[in-house]
Amino acid sequence: MDGNRPGTFAALRHPNYRLWFFGQLISLFGTWMQTTAQGFLIFELTHSPAYLGFVGFASGVPTWLLTLYGGVVADRVPRRKLIAITQSCMMVLAFVLAALTFLRIVQPWHVLVLASLLGIANSFDAPARQSFVSEMVGPDDLTNAIALNSTMFQAATVVGPATAGITYAMFGPGWCFTVNGISFIAVIGALLAMRLPPHIHRPGTTSVLEELREGTLYIRSQPTIRVLISMVAVSSMFGLSFSTLIPAWSVNVLGGGAEISGLLFSARGAGALLGALFIASLGRNIMRGKMLTAGSFLFPVLLFSLAFSRQLPLSLLLLAGAGVGTILVNNLSNALVQTSTPERLRGRVMGTYIWIFFGCMPLGALWSGIIAGRLGEPAAVMINSAIAFLFALGIWIAYPRLREE
Repeated sequence: MDGNRPGTFAALRHPNYRLWFFGQLISLFGTWMQTTAQGFLIFELTHSPAYLGFVGFASGVPTWLLTLYGGVVADRVPRRKLIAITQSCMMVLAFVLAALTFLRIVQPWHVLVLASLLGIANSFDAPARQSFVSEMVGPDDLTNAIALNSTMFQAATVVGPATAGITYAMFGPGWCFTVNGISFIAVIGALLAMRLPPHIHRPGTTSVLEELREGTLYIRSQPTIRVLISMVAVSSMFGLSFSTLIPAWSVNVLGGGAEISGLLFSARGAGALLGALFIASLGRNIMRGKMLTAGSFLFPVLLFSLAFSRQLPLSLLLLAGAGVGTILVNNLSNALVQTSTPERLRGRVMGTYIWIFFGCMPLGALWSGIIAGRLGEPAAVMINSAIAFLFALGIWIAYPRLREE
């Protein structure tokens, strides 16, 4: 094995990262069970694709308001402690939703409020999680660890939604939310079991606004980072927003129910898992820009094709291919941004990255839900994928340097 090909699972040689990997894998399985069940529950309660967009929008408002500040906090306090606190809050929210569902008193506004509270927790959790990876593995295996993070996320995406669909149909959504709450114990336990060097306290010598300004100026000075973040924004708003429509798509387009909804989520996750494993198997600097560019064209083309499919097997295949494309864009953008950013700024830069990524998602959910409510789900997907394709073409023409990264 040469120095440029450290192995598909190189980051797992670090004990702390092994704890993180398997704890997160269990927790993410529960998260995807809740995401799938919550979407179908809302659709059953409202019969409105637009309301699916409202839930996504509600979870995104805290992202716009707090994630940049969350990046500053992640650069100031022990990231492990911050993640343990946010994960504990998310666990409580899952159990609250489960209780409301079991008591048969859950209403759409309950889901909106809980989605907003979850968005607040995630605003502090996401920048800390992204920047915490380097503390567990160091710089040499950082790219591999980021790819493996995506691998475990997508592995949970394959199993979680399909399991949620079956559980929902057989036992009801409350058990999906309960499993999610229990699954947080795994990642919290993993964090507590880690052996990390003593945290070096970095007091805020300047104001929060000044530290935000420093991170923003760094991003503005790096053309490649600006392009990467813009690509993530488009992918999040016009590509990943399709997941908002999956519950309605399973009913209105494919004539199915919760089981079909779970299969659609899982198919996208299976494709993304293959893409993430492919990236992890490569060397640290092999063709990342070219693969990212390929993904930016692949996912809108396949999503556009999906709009014409009315057969479940073909729909699953197209969604799997689109999953490969989205993971190429989002995973490689993440890796290139992190490896281009100094440690002292990583929390703030990744806070901006997460702010854009998660901030555009609810906008895309709201946009897609409204368009689907007026023109139908296939029309919404065609419009979104056309916009994403045109943007990818613009980057291809205007910034050829990206293909050399």
